Amino acid sequence: MHDLDEHQWRELLQRLRRFAIWLTRESGSADDLVQATVERALSRSSQQRDADSLRAWLFTILYRQFLDGKRRDRLHARWLSWFGRAEAQEEPVGGDIERIILAQADLQAFARLSDEQRALLLLVSVEGLSYKEAAHALGIPIGTVMSRLSRARAALRELTEGNPQPPALRRLK
Repeated sequence: MHDLDEHQWRELLQRLRRFAIWLTRESGSADDLVQATVERALSRSSQQRDADSLRAWLFTILYRQFLDGKRRDRLHARWLSWFGRAEAQEEPVGGDIERIILAQADLQAFARLSDEQRALLLLVSVEGLSYKEAAHALGIPIGTVMSRLSRARAALRELTEGNPQPPALRRLK
């Protein structure tokens, strides 16, 4: 990273932490977010060339880390509730019937996705692989990963919100 003195680093870290606290509303989570940001920045320091934009670059990394964490947390909670229900049948069902039915419907919708879509969603959303790592794992370009993932998320959203569109039929001549 750029040659900043100790005072400049302390000031920069304080600003990052203040922003992280504002986002997470919890000091422990904010500290973890700042640490993850610094780790990501250090591992990708070759991408940052301009010392003047270092602060903006670090804030961008922090914000993206925060958003990724929120998405991952929501998805993990959803997956845990789905799979936890399937494994823990000794719990009383009672008032959770609606939630169980919705989770089963979501799993059925997920099963209706194509193999490519399911694989991408699992690798990126559940396993937490980056787009680059998923592209490498599947042997496809990163742009293809992004477009397929976007279509997979849209298809899953469409299926789970109850407005499924029939698959488009292609004309063969």
